[in-house]
Amino acid sequence: MTAADLETGAVDSAASFIRPKKKPFTHTGEPCKNCGTPLEGWYCHACGQNADTHHRSILHLIWEAIEGMFHLDGRLANTLPLLFFKPGVLAKDYMEGRIARHVPPFRTFLVALLLFIFAAEHAIHSIQHHAEEEVHKRAEALATPQGRAAEAGRMRAEAVKDRDARLKEATEDRDAVLAEATKDRDEALKDPDQDRAKVLKDYQDAVAKAPVDYQAEVAEAQERYAKDVADAERLRTNPLAAQEVLEADKKMRKATADQIRAAKVTSFDSDDVEAQADRIAEDATETATIGGVHIKTPKFTAPAADGQTGAQAHGDEHGAAGAEAGHGKEHWLKAGLIKALENPEYYLLVMFGWGHRLAVLLLPMLGLSLALVYLNKRQYFIYDHLLTATNLLSFAFLTNALGLVLPDPARGWWFFLLMFWTPINLFQTLRGGYGSSIPGAIIKTLIVWWSTVFSFVLLLGVLMVFALAQI
Repeated sequence: MTAADLETGAVDSAASFIRPKKKPFTHTGEPCKNCGTPLEGWYCHACGQNADTHHRSILHLIWEAIEGMFHLDGRLANTLPLLFFKPGVLAKDYMEGRIARHVPPFRTFLVALLLFIFAAEHAIHSIQHHAEEEVHKRAEALATPQGRAAEAGRMRAEAVKDRDARLKEATEDRDAVLAEATKDRDEALKDPDQDRAKVLKDYQDAVAKAPVDYQAEVAEAQERYAKDVADAERLRTNPLAAQEVLEADKKMRKATADQIRAAKVTSFDSDDVEAQADRIAEDATETATIGGVHIKTPKFTAPAADGQTGAQAHGDEHGAAGAEAGHGKEHWLKAGLIKALENPEYYLLVMFGWGHRLAVLLLPMLGLSLALVYLNKRQYFIYDHLLTATNLLSFAFLTNALGLVLPDPARGWWFFLLMFWTPINLFQTLRGGYGSSIPGAIIKTLIVWWSTVFSFVLLLGVLMVFALAQI
């Protein structure tokens, strides 16, 4: 028996754990239920229909549904180990036509993408759920006078710590400026070409300015400390603190949306959108410590004499045309930002709805980058590069999906591992699949890696803007 026979036997043995054993055929000569031809095996040789009675248990039906969706047959046991640990061998098999032994690459890609979308949705919902739990825990603590007193004491302790750190930093800055000024003066005086009077004057100016800057920093630290202490005392005596914690996020989103409505936005260039949104959000909110956490809460201003709300009056600072924005048709991106702020859950739903469609575009982008780096190798066609791209993206989607469902302590370590494993997997693919030399594979890995990262970030940005247009 040859080594090849042993290897084939081992693969068949491993595959038998996944592929169920066939039952013996006992219906020889019976007519096919579809065409009436006498049966000779499990499949009719005339029409191809399965001769099984199709009577299944519930568990069997569930297994068939899973097997049909993910194609869990013996080929999976051949494909997955190579996909993760020997991607070069898998790529070479596909490019050289050894396809029957493996799961079809595009099917693997679609299933991996589907699993990644599910995992990402689970991770985001899990983060939102944990954040809501934290808010409710803080609200429960602040619902009692004892809880508010404890939180106020913690806030005062943090205020003292922050003040002392700022005062220490101010002292160190002052001493460093004086020492630098003295050093510059002494070095300048050693040079006979330097103007002695000017050197001394610069030194005196620096010495005079250092205490002034020091006093300004001290005053700022004291002012911040007084504000923090006042916030702690206001929290201690506020019986509605728990309710404010629960409503802070909703108020912040509503106030920010009102500011976007009132603001006059003359352009929505890609470079301006984020800056304008950040500026509007900053104008509409202020940071307050509620329930042991710094939360951005809406700024409330006194109503104007003519009955305008505070948000409307503040919006007038951006120009009189801002008040007229409501009379005309809102810009689609401005309207999308407002809807996303008011209903972020729906915005995320739309993003995930389109995410899997736009993610498919990564396949031709990665295939094109592979074609460009191997432009000199005419034996490889676009089809070969696309096959390799499906393997690379399947690996990325599957490993990232696993990381998204891991518990919090293990998730960070997993993604840290992927920072190294993913480019190594790409290097192994190029080295084994295309036969590149080690230096050539390293250079091509860097090119393909960064082009893929850029493509992913670009598609993510397009997806976020596109989802704004769809809500």
